[in-house]
Amino acid sequence: MTIQTPTAPVPGQTRRIVAIDVVRGIALLAMASYHFTWDLENFHYTDPGLTAFGWWKFYARCIASTFLFLVGVSLFLAHGKQIRWTGFWKRFAMVAAAAIAISVVTWFVTPGGFIFFGILHEIAIASLLGLAFLRLPALLTLLVAAVVIAVPFYVSLESFDHPWLWWVGLSAINPRSNDYVPLFPWFGVVLAGLGAAKLASTSGLLGRLASLTPGRWANPLLFIGRHSLAFYLIHQPLLFGCVWLFSQVMPAPAETPQVEFLKTCQVSCEQTRNATFCSSYCGCMLQTLQGEGSLDRLYNNDQTADFRAHLGDLAGSCTAQTDEKLDEGGTQ
Repeated sequence: MTIQTPTAPVPGQTRRIVAIDVVRGIALLAMASYHFTWDLENFHYTDPGLTAFGWWKFYARCIASTFLFLVGVSLFLAHGKQIRWTGFWKRFAMVAAAAIAISVVTWFVTPGGFIFFGILHEIAIASLLGLAFLRLPALLTLLVAAVVIAVPFYVSLESFDHPWLWWVGLSAINPRSNDYVPLFPWFGVVLAGLGAAKLASTSGLLGRLASLTPGRWANPLLFIGRHSLAFYLIHQPLLFGCVWLFSQVMPAPAETPQVEFLKTCQVSCEQTRNATFCSSYCGCMLQTLQGEGSLDRLYNNDQTADFRAHLGDLAGSCTAQTDEKLDEGGTQ
């Protein structure tokens, strides 16, 4: 089973492009390494927020981009000449069923961050929408891809804040989920893969790729790449279960919510400000949230408009107080 449409032969050729399976296998191993680190963070063996910011966040986005780009490439390889409806609907049903299963399981296991629209959901809907672009010129497809990727950076609407519309990706809030891959901007990555495959086909690049034959070293990657859906569904429960078992024998030191808040806030803040500022700023935020008894609302992911506005006001106030204090002390 594969996560996306299969790497079918290029029209006019009889050989499978095994290079795509190799790249997919590498991406799956990279995904497993990220998920293992996330599991360590979840069980408090690393600092809170480690995988949500900085290099790890960039790493996760590169992995997701690789998968979705290959979805577009595979969609063209499988259906570029003629849509094979039976095969398409069969694989669409498999991916959609797996996505629903992921949502149901995570609703019970991690209700505070359950996966309502993760990468499998995105692959299913993007594969369906991508059919409409199979006959369009490559450059037009790439242009639309660029627009879809760019739109969320300039458009965020409160009308999309309802949970039933979070999957679109244009809401003014950032929904809490352990795997959030909305239509915008990620459908653009699929279209980029589709457009690139069209260009590669007309230029003869796909034919040259099909002629490549990797050595025996690539066999494990080929196996993983050709059974990507099975690998995706199995690897995280296995890794999560192993870390859980280890935590029963050697649990990580317990930390209070206040300490976790400070660590997460510090990591997030240091993406844009220096450590001195962030230490003071986060202390101000924690002191105020505790004083008004709203720290629990933050941990419970309160997404109401009034609380989000309040957090924005609080962040602005603590930023001003911290800047003023550091200016008085002569520290920048």
